[in-house]
Amino acid sequence: MSRIEAVNDFVVKFANVNGSGSASANELFARAILRMGVPVSPRNIFPSNIQGLPTWYEVRVCEAGWLGRRGGVDLMVAMNPQTWDQDVAEIQPGGYLFYDSTKPMPASDFRPDIHVIGMPATAICNATYDVPRERTLFKNILVLGALSELMGIESAVIEGLFAEQYRGKERLLDSNVRALHAGREFARDHLSVQPFGLAVKRADAVGDKIFLEGNAATALGCVYGGATVCAWYPITPSSSVAEAFEKYAVKFRTDPATGEKRYAIVQAEDEIASIGIITGAGWNGARAFTATSGPGVSLMTEFLGLAYFAEIPFVVIDVQRGGPSTGMPTRTQQADLLSSAYASHGDTQHVLLLPEDPRECFEFAAMALDLAERLQTPVFLMSDLDIGMNQRLCAPLEWDDARRYDRGKVMTAEQLEAGTPFARYKDVDGDGIPWRTLPGTHASKGAYFTRGTTRNEQAIYSERGDDYVRNVERLRAKFATAALLAPQPLVRAAAQKTRLGVLYFGSTAPAMDEALAALADAGIHIDAMRLRAYPFPPSVAEFIAAHDAVFVVEQNRDAQMRRLLINELEVAPAQLVKVLHYDGTPITARFITDAITRHVHALATTPRSAA
Repeated sequence: MSRIEAVNDFVVKFANVNGSGSASANELFARAILRMGVPVSPRNIFPSNIQGLPTWYEVRVCEAGWLGRRGGVDLMVAMNPQTWDQDVAEIQPGGYLFYDSTKPMPASDFRPDIHVIGMPATAICNATYDVPRERTLFKNILVLGALSELMGIESAVIEGLFAEQYRGKERLLDSNVRALHAGREFARDHLSVQPFGLAVKRADAVGDKIFLEGNAATALGCVYGGATVCAWYPITPSSSVAEAFEKYAVKFRTDPATGEKRYAIVQAEDEIASIGIITGAGWNGARAFTATSGPGVSLMTEFLGLAYFAEIPFVVIDVQRGGPSTGMPTRTQQADLLSSAYASHGDTQHVLLLPEDPRECFEFAAMALDLAERLQTPVFLMSDLDIGMNQRLCAPLEWDDARRYDRGKVMTAEQLEAGTPFARYKDVDGDGIPWRTLPGTHASKGAYFTRGTTRNEQAIYSERGDDYVRNVERLRAKFATAALLAPQPLVRAAAQKTRLGVLYFGSTAPAMDEALAALADAGIHIDAMRLRAYPFPPSVAEFIAAHDAVFVVEQNRDAQMRRLLINELEVAPAQLVKVLHYDGTPITARFITDAITRHVHALATTPRSAA
């Protein structure tokens, strides 16, 4: 029987029970490989209850630097009998199954085309530890030790991670180190004779990259971007944005001399209250945001319409998950595009920013606060669970200390006193953006009141048709301005001229990068454009027009980005080919490669030189 042999290029998946303490050991596995200079991309797949249901932790190990999910599993560490069949089915032919062999299992439970490695982990722990909780926790470390021995992961690296984790808790440190070495010794004595072809060797492929969750990066971006008000209601997978913001605000927004807190964080009674709070804060001149997910956006739509029409700035951070309704709270999708872009009734359009990784979460969070005030409108940061709740390797975060916040068109007391004409809803610069004043700017001049009903340019109530048309047409012009101010798409030309293109965005990017390379190796050359914001600038329509067929790769059932493109750019639907992934797991490079290859053959659109 053949076996998979690979050095620094494979996929390991741990199948555990939620609440068993496996998460810490699994993360140690990934971090140890990272410390050896080999890039990793871990993903935690967990249930929406506290404990007892299946959970998985998948680690992509790739010295070449691909950070998306590849597809397929080379080594399955199957520690959950409940999911045994599906876990074993995922293993690539020639791959490896590592399992707890304390209880004998029939031969029919094993596939003939994989290599099986059994370790009686439960029996060893039962014989070593008296406390039931210790037996469960140290079983995970025992398995980590065995795997580290089999794969060549240096024990000193793991011990260093233990030392960091248990600094000041020497008793826990010593017991974890003993369990680690017990696992390594068992592997040397009993498992070394079995064939095992996956190895980790020291490399220098990580460089200066950092390991960071997207939600933490988003929160830090809000701090650096000047946010002083956060109102939120807990919802998976966005809650850690507000929690991280509080942690960073305590550190960076507390006066060291007086202890005065220069921020406000409100856990509201629901999502409606939270967006109401930031609407008031934005109107009053504070930089404010809320963090939520799809169900929260649904509840926030009335306030979003008010803020759009009254032109009040704030930021909504939408960490997307599976829907509709409660959907899959702990699974990822890109399925809030339409509900966010057109949130509220009437003719309403909102700016969406589409980050690909934690670094862009940081950059775009700060930028969103600038754009909200520059445009005087709500701005959405469209993250998702895959980015937000998983550790990702990314370039170091950067900030220019000379950067100044863009407060937009805010008229000062001096300008008002000097007689500068002021009309709250009048376009005087041709970009659709009016001037505003902040409450308290001047004792008698300027606007201190706004409404959600129709008004004229001076903010006076009006039901005249021409006043309404003038106002909503100005809002349309402002949206066109937003297309030029928001992050522009990034284009990657194929190595050969081609009439095929692909559009993608957000967390699809890492898998898409790898897929493009694989497609090129197979002779399918595709020009690529990564969308980074909505509304779309003219370059998107130009990219589509330059190609016979353009694949739109996204993680939802209804091709929501494709719908936006058709609706906003009025392109021919047949020109945009759907590539959709929506089972709640992050899209894989193999899925994209296979789907596009099938489409190319079905369309009979083999790449050819442009005329």
